[in-house]
Amino acid sequence: MKTELKVPYDHSGSSFDSFLEDEGILEEVEAVAIKRVIAWQLSETMKIQHITKKAMAERMGTSRSQLDRLLDPENSAVHLKTIARAARVIGKKLRLHMEDAA
Repeated sequence: MKTELKVPYDHSGSSFDSFLEDEGILEEVEAVAIKRVIAWQLSETMKIQHITKKAMAERMGTSRSQLDRLLDPENSAVHLKTIARAARVIGKKLRLHMEDAA
């Protein structure tokens, strides 16, 4: 007896981005991925420069809880202004650009 596996959607030959777009979650996944990279870069630079969270929050003129939200890789609801301010206080510059969709 032969058992056949039935797949609801055939995604063979499609890209992962196409799959995420079909599922309606491409933008959300991209936003989380970008936020994870930014949070990691900020955390790593803070470690290299020996900046504590308390000192970083003070330099940014914000609360420790706001900094924790900024450094939380899962929290994508952070304003660009906050990210730019964090970058500036560690001697970095936030650069953002748009490119043509494939």
